[in-house]
Amino acid sequence: MSISSYHLVKIPFSLAIKGIVSNLINKNTKGLIYSEYMTAMTLGAPILSPSRFLIREIAFFAQWESEEALDNYLKEDIFGSILAKGWHVRLAFIREWGGITGYKIPKQKAELEQPSAPVVAVTIARMKPLALPRFLHWGRPVEKLVRDHSGTLLSLASFKFPNTVSTFSIWKTEQDMSSMVHGHSAMSKPKRHAYAMKERERKNFHFEFATLRFKPLSEFGTWKGKGNYIPNLKATK
Repeated sequence: MSISSYHLVKIPFSLAIKGIVSNLINKNTKGLIYSEYMTAMTLGAPILSPSRFLIREIAFFAQWESEEALDNYLKEDIFGSILAKGWHVRLAFIREWGGITGYKIPKQKAELEQPSAPVVAVTIARMKPLALPRFLHWGRPVEKLVRDHSGTLLSLASFKFPNTVSTFSIWKTEQDMSSMVHGHSAMSKPKRHAYAMKERERKNFHFEFATLRFKPLSEFGTWKGKGNYIPNLKATK
């Protein structure tokens, strides 16, 4: 059964720059199905702010044939050993909206044990260059909504040159996430996401877009000096 993983790690500036212009991930890695190497961004930060693009902070999202394949990569690959020093969560696929080239939707889908269980969401979009200003206009309010939402445990955005934009969020419950999506949460201006989705339906921002929802399986390491982001989930050093 395939699994996915989401990694966060801070790396040397020189390596981060190399990662922007070349691929640090060998596409022929044994057991690797799909991967996205991205530069982390602060949700809702001003576009030209130094906090917007966090050059040394790397987000890596991948799909693997098995947990064994991921374990071997983290132990045996040079860049894998760097990722192993950061934080990551292992994920079982629940459902998708849209689709992204290369990510294989598993035939066997996971289910949450209970409605109060945490859930993870990953969005990936391939942007139309001319749509970027309009996307930022509608997208930044949504970023702030997710960033400040009482239902999130960890949230961030990421970018890969020239046109990939992604978000990652851990939610306390699936209901918290669904309420945000549909504009029913008890937050200021709760319909920001719903309005942005209507604008996307009117005129799409993207060539490709996917929202992937996951059940967290296990959590490893620390990020920003903190671990155990996901309650009631066994953390592993």
